[in-house]
Amino acid sequence: MNAADVFSTLSIELKPDPSRTVIRPFSFAYPEPFGKDRPKRMQQVADRLLSLDKPMRERMRMLLQRPMHERHRNADATFLRRFADVAGDLKLPPNLDETDRLLIGAYFSQEYAFESAALFNPSIIPLPDADENDDSLAFLLSLRGIGEGHISSVTFRTGTWDAGDQVIVHPASQQGVPPRIDKEEAGWIRLLCDESDDVSETVLFPVLPSQRSGIEDLRMVRFTDDDGNRSVIGTYTAFDGVTARQEMLRGVDMRTVEMRALTGAMSGYKGMALFPRKIGGQFVMLGRQDNENIWLLRSDRLEHWDDGVRILAPKYPWEFVQMGNCGSPIEIDEGWLVFTHGVGLVRGYCVGACLLDKADPSRVLARTPSPLLFPSAEQRGGYVPNVTYSCGALLHRRRILLPYAIGDEYSAFAVGNVDDLLSVMVAA
Repeated sequence: MNAADVFSTLSIELKPDPSRTVIRPFSFAYPEPFGKDRPKRMQQVADRLLSLDKPMRERMRMLLQRPMHERHRNADATFLRRFADVAGDLKLPPNLDETDRLLIGAYFSQEYAFESAALFNPSIIPLPDADENDDSLAFLLSLRGIGEGHISSVTFRTGTWDAGDQVIVHPASQQGVPPRIDKEEAGWIRLLCDESDDVSETVLFPVLPSQRSGIEDLRMVRFTDDDGNRSVIGTYTAFDGVTARQEMLRGVDMRTVEMRALTGAMSGYKGMALFPRKIGGQFVMLGRQDNENIWLLRSDRLEHWDDGVRILAPKYPWEFVQMGNCGSPIEIDEGWLVFTHGVGLVRGYCVGACLLDKADPSRVLARTPSPLLFPSAEQRGGYVPNVTYSCGALLHRRRILLPYAIGDEYSAFAVGNVDDLLSVMVAA
């Protein structure tokens, strides 16, 4: 069998949907040379609004509410929260009624189509309470959405897979709900998405300064603690427009998450992915700290990463420029199965795989000399041409479901057998 024959692509595709929006804060100010000795620009807007007669303001509220209520279940609550955020910086009359507070909140809010340009780089895990003995495995899928200004956020889907060719992705809700910062404790920022009726409504839109320009490429894992307790953990790249760093997401439940920055010498880079359990009493990660090789990192603390070694370097033409992991390792009888990406000619991204020793994952046992998935002739365009990429795969009964992105634009699915995959590897 050839490497290119291991996976069969399915007909299902997930494409960007510009109709899905969230309400996000909107702030503005005068350019610095023009703001001297003038009231704040946002103050001017509030003053203009309140100078209108009351019947006009009531009509404005009616015109606002119809489209907003159609697209957002809790639009009024969102606008009132936004008013509360900005009221302290504005000189406003005391005891404004609800209409005026709603309108001021709406002036300083905007709708954002978070997946209007791209929906890609998927990661997939079993749902936390999924029974792996069921014929169809219930899964949680994350996707990176890109909207105006190339800002990335994370959106979710659920579905089932029968370990064959039957993949069902549940339709996404038309609602989009961004998280609200609740509190910070011991370095973790607690975010509430409790207004989501379905996980597909939860949108992890940038809310922290470190994420100002995007939350990129969430790599989820269903992590098993020493006591057997399972939780959803994910690593992602936070980008503030200048600096990229690794942060971690911890799912308390499907509507409450916690985020924090990772610390240590190995944390200021992209592409880190956590193993699904401790090995030798330590947490273990994969990364690409030097932007060329795959590294293995170990730590006694989940949030701090100082030590690592290079374990896999480019060897074949399709990976000469760079290698990286495509998600968290998958534990099989033979070892740790890791999907990799390689970058070759014309910055083309292909997907391969390697096998690590189960007891000592710094030992690479085997790898694919040829890519498993690569851009085909009809898939070479896209938001970013020549890219086939994934942030994680799913194992069920010795079968693999591999969601992957095409051209950094939309997502597709492929299925294959573990035995077939191992058969096309060669000793490292």
